[in-house]
Amino acid sequence: MKSQGMNRRAMLRGAAVAAVATPALVGKGIAQGEVTWRVQAHWPKASSSFTDSLGVIATALEERTEGAFKLELLGAGEFAKGPDIYNIVRKGVVPMGTISPSYILDNAQAASFAYGIPGTLRQAWEMEHAIKNLGIEDLVNEDLASDGVRLMSEKVLPTEMVVSKKIESAADFQGLKIRSSGKMLDYLAAAGAAPQFVPGSELYQSLSSGVVDGAHWGAAIGAQSMSLWEVCKYHYKPVLAQTTDAFIMNEDALAELPDELRTALVDLVQNRFFLRSAEYQHKEAIALSEGVANNGVEVMQLPQDVLDMLAEASARILEEEGQKGERAAKAADIYRTLMSDLGYA
Repeated sequence: MKSQGMNRRAMLRGAAVAAVATPALVGKGIAQGEVTWRVQAHWPKASSSFTDSLGVIATALEERTEGAFKLELLGAGEFAKGPDIYNIVRKGVVPMGTISPSYILDNAQAASFAYGIPGTLRQAWEMEHAIKNLGIEDLVNEDLASDGVRLMSEKVLPTEMVVSKKIESAADFQGLKIRSSGKMLDYLAAAGAAPQFVPGSELYQSLSSGVVDGAHWGAAIGAQSMSLWEVCKYHYKPVLAQTTDAFIMNEDALAELPDELRTALVDLVQNRFFLRSAEYQHKEAIALSEGVANNGVEVMQLPQDVLDMLAEASARILEEEGQKGERAAKAADIYRTLMSDLGYA
């Protein structure tokens, strides 16, 4: 009996290995016709996410489909940049892109909640849970369906500011020109800053020329990969928000794919979200340590009077965003319930 039990366990282990290996195999018919999708990123090629997020997806997809499905990766601005990426995917100019959900506030009621309401959720896992398990991503896709677009979250990442000037009081924050996007613009403005949107491809030049005094491009990893610490030596905490980046795909293009290729892409993006989010938190800590050691970065805390104004703005933004419609109200309730359960509200 013991031998039979051991054999059964061995068989189960073998079946599990086979199941893991199966996604790398595609139908023989697919190999006869190679598929290549152009993917317009909102990340410049200098951004770490262009390589570590999009590049990893492209390599894994080609390996999983035995070369049958390839992605041609375009850096920010090659076809479109920033908010324009949504429209070229919607129109089918390219079948796939990457965006910040802050670019599609006019297209989906719950987009602000997918991007992240500043001053609410504090840890990456909280945002992951809200996006995938509690239904924020689904609410966004209910609106995008009419445009024939599907959004799939790419990762959760922290948002923190880097600034060229020291902030020691609310008075120092007044009028600071901060590169921002989405509802973060309102959030920073509420504390007296003068935020403005600058595309990623123009960000370094805008900082180095003094067009803006600071920025958020993610947090430490973004600042490091985009060389923002060369001109902004003050890295400010706490986290302004847990935010997301996202993939968007044209639904007609997805439907035209052979079943095996469509499944390979969707499953890969879905699974990679959790892996990349965890990996990103680890790399954040490494990047910030390197910034302090190698770039002379000073890690600073925002003054309490600035934090007080930001807290008031957060509550107001959550309320305002929840009034945009039925799906927005559901998203706001997801946030409020989670924050209450966590003892934040």
